[in-house]
Amino acid sequence: MTDRDGRLSIGELAARSGLAPSALRYYEELGLIHSERTSGNQRRYPRTALRRVAFVRAAQRVGLSLEEARAALDRLPVDRAPSAAEWNAVARTWQRRIDRRIAELERLRERLTGCIGCGCLSLRKCGLYNPSDIAGTHGPGARYLVEEDRPEPEPAR
Repeated sequence: MTDRDGRLSIGELAARSGLAPSALRYYEELGLIHSERTSGNQRRYPRTALRRVAFVRAAQRVGLSLEEARAALDRLPVDRAPSAAEWNAVARTWQRRIDRRIAELERLRERLTGCIGCGCLSLRKCGLYNPSDIAGTHGPGARYLVEEDRPEPEPAR
């Protein structure tokens, strides 16, 4: 319930933001949103908390962690909506992040097509993508699918 000062209860913030109260408490613990306590020790959130929650959810859709979202929020005003210039500064960092992710996904798509296309599906034995099992020297996981510097395949003999 909204109080006479326009602050929102945790239930109202949850209903309007689409997040569970437990998630809101977690966001508060991380410093993403802030509340004040009533004399009965109930949380009351300023209306700006709705915008901050929406910001965090948008950041997550872009692929940012909650820590990265908090760092971005720390650059924005707490008590008012960000100006166009403030928002644009944050948006530019997100755009760079999205561009890097797109490039990473394109590289992944190209490598998957080549690997799956050969039919062996074995990065341990594949002479095209993993000659002499050199991928094992780079650590666990699908190294050539996620790393930019993969060795060129050896010419066929």
